[in-house]
Amino acid sequence: MTDHILRMNGITKTFPGVKALQDVTLSVRRGEIHAICGENGAGKSTLMKVLSGVYPHGSYDGEIHFDGARCAFGGIRDSEHAGVVIIHQELALCPQLSIAENIFLGNERARRGLIDWNRTNHEAARLMERVGLRENPTTAVSDIGVGKQQLVEIAKALSKEVRLLILDEPTAALNDDDSAHLLDLLRGLRDEGITCVIISHKLNEVTAIADSVTIIRDGRTVETLDMATDDVTEDRIISGMVGRALDNRFPPHEPAIGEEVLRIEDWTVHSPSQPGRKVVDRASLTLRRGEIVGLAGLMGAGRTELAMSVFGRTYGVRVSGRIFKDGRPIEIRTVQDAIGHGLAYATEDRKRYGLNLIDDIKRNVSAAGLPRLARRGWVDEREEYRVAEGFRASMNIKAPGVSSVVGKLSGGNQQKVVLSKWILTEPDVLILDEPTRGIDVGAKYEIYTIINRLAGEGRAVLVISSELPELLGLCDRIYTLCEGRVTGEVARRDATQERLMHLMTKGQE
Repeated sequence: MTDHILRMNGITKTFPGVKALQDVTLSVRRGEIHAICGENGAGKSTLMKVLSGVYPHGSYDGEIHFDGARCAFGGIRDSEHAGVVIIHQELALCPQLSIAENIFLGNERARRGLIDWNRTNHEAARLMERVGLRENPTTAVSDIGVGKQQLVEIAKALSKEVRLLILDEPTAALNDDDSAHLLDLLRGLRDEGITCVIISHKLNEVTAIADSVTIIRDGRTVETLDMATDDVTEDRIISGMVGRALDNRFPPHEPAIGEEVLRIEDWTVHSPSQPGRKVVDRASLTLRRGEIVGLAGLMGAGRTELAMSVFGRTYGVRVSGRIFKDGRPIEIRTVQDAIGHGLAYATEDRKRYGLNLIDDIKRNVSAAGLPRLARRGWVDEREEYRVAEGFRASMNIKAPGVSSVVGKLSGGNQQKVVLSKWILTEPDVLILDEPTRGIDVGAKYEIYTIINRLAGEGRAVLVISSELPELLGLCDRIYTLCEGRVTGEVARRDATQERLMHLMTKGQE
């Protein structure tokens, strides 16, 4: 008989006007890595919040059995006491505190009412060694990267004697090396007998690490697959997630490329924190109307820095070089200058820099294009509403109306709001920085379709992406960056992952 550490039966969770989960069933075997896959909004995170007590017993229907006993968790502390620990996608760390302080926050090592700092730092060092984190325990969390912060969260979970570890999109913000290290760590925890449940959109990672996969669609369980006995492929998982087969993950694209619209020459940007270091070094590139151009590079190559410095010098110091629009030299020193010259930039961090999460769709869509909606200095609210409703329909933004708060939308729908905001400014050039980060495969297809449509309207689109298959499937040309330098320009017909990776790491051929 199979030994299950967790069984969730008939879980139904309702919010006002929305049934997020309906009769969901989940069974997790002891000592396995169990992946949960589904589109944004499918109910994955909601299910894990039910399990971990974020949504307490009584706020949902159904039963949870953990280690053979029926559970009624009233909050996070109850679930953690039982050995269930959740690590959310948005890390719950205090950046000003040390690594050791974060590991034992709420679980302090104290004696007679006073914190025992020697014990705290000693035990933190032992836990850090266990997760492969080679830092001083007294180092502030703000001084380490997001990959190491993820390890701090896992060390924090281990300090609570975790038996079931839940990770929500643990590699979404990590580079390839940090992701590989984290996955190896999860394999090690599995070997120690710790059961892991992982939510991820990165299906290559799911197929590489998971022992079982449960697929959720529209708040319901579709199926659970055993990686050892079932014929599990990425395409099968995708079909379960979206309810249809995606024979081609990229929509068909027949480019109609026109004349040059933007040219950047000898663009150089120095680091604001290390003024002597060139983050972008004499980079040159061109964009044509109707063309989708990719920008590839490893972490730290200077892709985002190049985009931000061009878009109104929002990054860097001692910026030099030339920009030509439609063959004429232009000066761009502010964001307003960039917008005025027909440029738009959708940041890689939409939640922090691209959107006002506590405001509604209407206000977010109109934010960059208010002059187009104003009469005599006053915003025409009827026109603002009409324009936002038009984008909600044309971009297929899934929300009851434009008064919906953006922070409550899924990642894919948030990205559509960002694109709507910039399309309203009627740009000739759109720079899209990681446009599908944290977005499921179904929503990615919709974003790709929108990008193709924008190019089909004669706009030039520059796509920055860490996913080489995305660039290969979407772009007409691809530039590569290495240490701030443009090291190659590859046409779509000649582009392969191997060639791009060579240019991204070895420099110019």
